[in-house]
Amino acid sequence: MNEPSLTIIKEQSELSPRRGETMLAPGDLRALPLNHLGYRATHQRASERLNNSASEIQPGLTYRPLGQTGMTVSSLSFGASSLGGVFHSVKEAEAIEAVFTAIDLDINFIDVSPYYGYYRAEQVLGKALREIPRDQYYLSTKVGRYGKDGVNSWDYSAQRAKESVYESMERLNVDHIDLINVHDIEFADLRQVVDETLPALAELKAEGVVGHVGITDLQLENLKWVVEHTPDGLVECVLSFCHYCLCDDALTDYLDFFESHGIGVINASPLSMGLLSSRGAPAWHPAPKELAAACAAAAEMCARQGYPIEKLALQYSVSNPRIATTLFSSANPHNVAKNIAYLSSPIDWSLVPSVQSLIGPQMRTTWRNT
Repeated sequence: MNEPSLTIIKEQSELSPRRGETMLAPGDLRALPLNHLGYRATHQRASERLNNSASEIQPGLTYRPLGQTGMTVSSLSFGASSLGGVFHSVKEAEAIEAVFTAIDLDINFIDVSPYYGYYRAEQVLGKALREIPRDQYYLSTKVGRYGKDGVNSWDYSAQRAKESVYESMERLNVDHIDLINVHDIEFADLRQVVDETLPALAELKAEGVVGHVGITDLQLENLKWVVEHTPDGLVECVLSFCHYCLCDDALTDYLDFFESHGIGVINASPLSMGLLSSRGAPAWHPAPKELAAACAAAAEMCARQGYPIEKLALQYSVSNPRIATTLFSSANPHNVAKNIAYLSSPIDWSLVPSVQSLIGPQMRTTWRNT
């Protein structure tokens, strides 16, 4: 059954459009289903409470092509892992408003996974997406990594990959996925990823169920190996985390390779999973203690300068135009707005070498994924 719609008078709004499309801004008043009224009302309340408008923050966001996908994405984008309570418990209503705030402030790319919160992140995100016009964002999710009752599981088979896509669409309340990724391929047999998982996702792309196909991993060499062993064009983008931030820039060693294959690059975790934060790394962080201590010293130095290390880290991570977008995650709408606001002022480049000098020999120190 079709939902009733409401026609409202169109207002003027400036928003960075998708390539070849006109993006629907919150004030773009065409005929929309009634359930979008919830988003518009929340959008107005959020703007009043945060005392910050999209027009004030927008100059800090730029929009870059994601490889050859045809998608033009915001330089900072919304990672929905926090919505699943991955890092700490969250209030669902607040988490939903965090999504509204990100879209309100012109972020147009959202990434999630069934693994985050063991499906919970997709469920909460889906409640938010019900309220947002579908052409106002690009949506990315993943296959291969799952879990239940505190136990992680992995399944990279073709059948499970296809089933997972349809299950995600149901949880997310959408009828297509813009980008589907094979999640954390270091846990898979890479040959299975090449011979089975990716071809299954390519079939869904041919059917119009998904728009584009990518892979994710902490280990950059795994991403390169899969690209080298698949036909050009099958892998359209890669997502790497903790490898383009103040304490690790190893991703730059691979940019020439990815670009030569027409592959878009997504960077995630500009705070290196909490290492580059004022409160420090959480107890569960897998990084060596020496790296955590070096990052804590850098955070203290930034605090003495009156420049939060979180601000410097975000500014640094979005500064490379060869990286299409950088994902951050927060279930708090105020933190979402604050992170976007950090980009409205120029980075203090003089602090970067000072931070990296304190990190010293721990630069590019990595760890095993968990």
